[in-house]
Amino acid sequence: MPRKPRCRCIGAFPDYWTFGPEDPSAETVLMTLDEFETIRLIDKEGLTQEECAASMGVARTTITGIYDSARRKIAMVLVDGKKLQISGGSYQLRGAEPEQVSKKGSNVMRIAVTFEDGNVFQHFGHTEQFKLYDVEDGKIVKSQVIDSTGSGHGALAGFLKMADVDALICGGIGMGAQMALAEAGIKLYGGVQGDADAAAAALAEGRLEFDPDARCDHHDHGEEHDCGHGGHGCGHGSCHS
Repeated sequence: MPRKPRCRCIGAFPDYWTFGPEDPSAETVLMTLDEFETIRLIDKEGLTQEECAASMGVARTTITGIYDSARRKIAMVLVDGKKLQISGGSYQLRGAEPEQVSKKGSNVMRIAVTFEDGNVFQHFGHTEQFKLYDVEDGKIVKSQVIDSTGSGHGALAGFLKMADVDALICGGIGMGAQMALAEAGIKLYGGVQGDADAAAAALAEGRLEFDPDARCDHHDHGEEHDCGHGGHGCGHGSCHS
């Protein structure tokens, strides 16, 4: 039986998850999150393979293999006109549960709501605060308002995962953010408006009305944009494979 790959630490989820030609029939090439991280660290941040290996918590020879695989996939997209999709892999988000977030108890469902002035904020990618609700036996037992950290869909999804969130209530949200939340294992309830406390209570009781096809129409990032570092040790969360 082949040995399970060692979990690789990554800094954040991507903001963009698919790339490719306009041809909808183009063959898809899958790039894993750990492969994407080597491209980010080596080609964008300028790290050496040794530095990349230290950041991701694996051997340099492992990084060489991951990096070579990622580069080949990029070449297939550029040369052969294939579609690139980022998903999965043997990885773990680097970092720890945010200090401002209270510890989540056992048998607790944690709901996050994009929050502004008591209401559900309508643009996930721009939210400056989340309100977290801990639910036991269908009732909210604790809540707190926290400031979001970082920017971009990938950073926000990673922040929620590190805060041990199980479900997100929001207004508009783009496909990139939806993919990031799905990768983080966070269930999405989009298209919700009005009072944040009421929405969280409705979800806790299993009666929240939401729009599974909600999309963000806020386009000040650019026409094609869908709205929607920590230390070297692996932190909170389980390894995905």
